[in-house]
Amino acid sequence: MDSIRPAAVAGSFYPSQASALRAAVARHLANAKASARATAKSQAGADGLDRRSAPPKMLVVPHAGYIYSGDVAASAYAQLAPLAGRIRRVVLLGPTHRVAVDGIALPSVAAFETPLGAVPIDAAGRAAIAGLPQVRVSDRVHAEEHALEVQLPFLQTVLGSGWALLPLAVGDASPAQVDELLERVWGGDETLVLVSSDLSHYLPHAEAAAKDRRTAERILAFADDLRGDEACGCRALNGALRTARRHGLQPRLLDLRNSGDTAGPRDRVVGYGAIAFVPQPARSRDRDEDETCAGAGDGAEDGAVPADPALGRSLLGHARASIAAALGLPAAVPPDHPRLLAPGASFVTLRDARQGLRGCIGRLLAERPLGQDVRANARAAALEDPRFAPLRPREWEGLQLEVSVLGPLVPLPSAARLDEAAAQLQPGVDGVLIEHRGRRGTFLPQVWSTLPAAGDFLAALLQKAGLAREGWSAEIQWWRYRVTAFEEGDHVRTH
Repeated sequence: MDSIRPAAVAGSFYPSQASALRAAVARHLANAKASARATAKSQAGADGLDRRSAPPKMLVVPHAGYIYSGDVAASAYAQLAPLAGRIRRVVLLGPTHRVAVDGIALPSVAAFETPLGAVPIDAAGRAAIAGLPQVRVSDRVHAEEHALEVQLPFLQTVLGSGWALLPLAVGDASPAQVDELLERVWGGDETLVLVSSDLSHYLPHAEAAAKDRRTAERILAFADDLRGDEACGCRALNGALRTARRHGLQPRLLDLRNSGDTAGPRDRVVGYGAIAFVPQPARSRDRDEDETCAGAGDGAEDGAVPADPALGRSLLGHARASIAAALGLPAAVPPDHPRLLAPGASFVTLRDARQGLRGCIGRLLAERPLGQDVRANARAAALEDPRFAPLRPREWEGLQLEVSVLGPLVPLPSAARLDEAAAQLQPGVDGVLIEHRGRRGTFLPQVWSTLPAAGDFLAALLQKAGLAREGWSAEIQWWRYRVTAFEEGDHVRTH
């Protein structure tokens, strides 16, 4: 535990002299910042804000020699400037290139060394994961591995001192095993998660660029089935993307290039991508903002919840009981249903007979048991919807509840124009989520009742997401989903 792992690839992947290394890192960071300023100027949102400036919780970075991938990696590390002095732990995951390992390898040494100095190993993080069956201790796996080492000079430069490293070489480990480990050390603002991975290997330039673009789109969509030919760090990535998705992080592509664009020949290139995952602002939580719901449709082929009145009574009962408890009011014990224990995503809508909409809060991803999701969303709709004052006990008697259970998000093909996008929708049936440059918005299918034309529906959704002035573009990511809506009085509609 008193030993230090010496630098293994100094002099080959990056300069071995401290002064030359500092200069190289500074040069890459300056190039990345100049590129970011140019991009921000050309892509600034309607409100003039630079959407790339929010500090990340997780980064995906390449690990080739600095002359090849240094500028791409720097585009990620430049995002960390606001976090200097705040980060106390960096959880660094990457693949094993030289020594195979069954599971995830943790070193026994006390520090990792680079020409810029020694980085201490995070003892608390090591203790937190030591009992996991997928974790094993192996200095041999780490001894010559470059995927983690090349990240350290960047981290030492942008974060300074006062932080510790948890280096994890991910071998034959499942997404669930990586996810389980990360959850133990996820922490809060003091912890940064870093995934080291290159993309495609040794394809011609044009073929690699197309393939890497598809891979980047899959990463941005939180795919957890990436293959080795798409990303050499796929095993670490697949698990980390599960964790990031569950914690509600928003992905942001920072740079996507290959060695043919930087310093190598174009006949056999290696792909590099930098992606930041930032916490979602509280004000951006998904909410439906319309007062009425209508529409019809089957939706069963998209995984919609069956229109089971018994399930509806249970969900509505749990929603009402959760609000009553928050208000200090008595409520009947809600009936149970087996479906409440399965993962589910829901919106809870409150209406008042005189005022109409009184609150609506929900989640788009099935990240917790359906019953728990409904209870939490019901309480939030009553007390935390920022458009309304918290519900008061005297409003209880006139309150009407609706619970909408969502099917899975289904990605839709990109569309260059609003009319092309509108042609892909089924009015009255599809709920829609759009996301672009860190902004997102969703409409439940019930909104079709007030916006029956697909073009108007999407235009209003752009407005809700803060993208109206930018208009529709092929860069917008979007998904459709179906909904089964349960209203009090055993009214059930499937959209």
